[in-house]
Amino acid sequence: MAIDYSKVSSPCYVLDETLLRRNLGIIKSVADSAEVEIILAFKGFAMWSVFPIVKEYFSGATASSLNEARLCFEEMGTKAHTYAPAYTDAELKDLTIYSSHLTFNSLNQFHQFKDVIGDKISCGLRVNPEYSDVFTSLYNPASPHSRLGVTAEHLKNGLPNDIEGLHFHVLCESSSYALEKAIESFEHRFGHLFNQIKWVNMGGGHLMTRKDYDIPHLVSILKNFREKHGLQVILEPGSAFAWETGDLISTVLDIVENNGIKTAILDVSFTCHMPDCLEMPYKPNVVGASKNLIPGKPTYRLGGLSCLAGDFIEEYSFDNELRVGDRVIFKDMIHYTMVKTTTFNGVAHPSIGIWKVDSTFELVRKFGYDDYKNRLS
Repeated sequence: MAIDYSKVSSPCYVLDETLLRRNLGIIKSVADSAEVEIILAFKGFAMWSVFPIVKEYFSGATASSLNEARLCFEEMGTKAHTYAPAYTDAELKDLTIYSSHLTFNSLNQFHQFKDVIGDKISCGLRVNPEYSDVFTSLYNPASPHSRLGVTAEHLKNGLPNDIEGLHFHVLCESSSYALEKAIESFEHRFGHLFNQIKWVNMGGGHLMTRKDYDIPHLVSILKNFREKHGLQVILEPGSAFAWETGDLISTVLDIVENNGIKTAILDVSFTCHMPDCLEMPYKPNVVGASKNLIPGKPTYRLGGLSCLAGDFIEEYSFDNELRVGDRVIFKDMIHYTMVKTTTFNGVAHPSIGIWKVDSTFELVRKFGYDDYKNRLS
């Protein structure tokens, strides 16, 4: 049953357990059919209150920092596949406790830390295949001058002896056909290294839970790669796990009008709670509203609660006039949202809750003054 918004206080992120389980089932079917390992990327979804559900389907996760690696160890009950653009001397010791795999962004960092890692950790190297279908530069890690990953020109003479895997991440909410092209570029540029490694991590951006995603094609190319090269294949999608699994519930606090433009001011903030809407940018779907303006229908900008001038989204057409106290429901606001929120301006952080399979609501966390204050002490 769909979320009953009347049972949820505002503002609140609400994850639908039924939809999460649907996604987990789809992803597990890919892993089983292609005989590859798929792990959860915390940078896209780290709502650890539902990790017990995730663990019914998957046992691994990827971390991009010491904090994420520790979260994986403590709440997923397993060691992380860890990658970060750089590591520090101070954190390496703890990272070796919480990680099963440690991928380096450069040969310099690998040589700096190789003697303190130990033989229980599988070391990898991130490489740049110099292909991506991502056109927004903020999210494209595969440009020729990217700081992320080693280009082929630096690996003409092979890999250091203790590197067991290669990692590439060049996609963002992409299709299996984009992955196929990325693999072709990866094979072309780095295929001469495959006889030196055991595994390949193909990163994230595989949006296999999107309705139009070609899952049979994905399974086919993964199986072909694995069988062709005899390598373990790892994928670490973030968005796919929580894609379209929940909403952000907000309330209209005021309506202002200037020079013919009406703005509904909400009890949430785009810059604080939905930053991708401004960074990408994109307009999220809103219940009972159209992103395309419809002549004759009530039309409003949606304004955030922070004092940032640009904390708003351009106009939507609504079925009915908005009034103070009305709910505005933003769809698909679980992945890459909660993980990126801030307390800028001291704006209250939305609560976090779960709409359970039995149609009951569980409030997981309500935030207050101490959450804001403790970040600044």
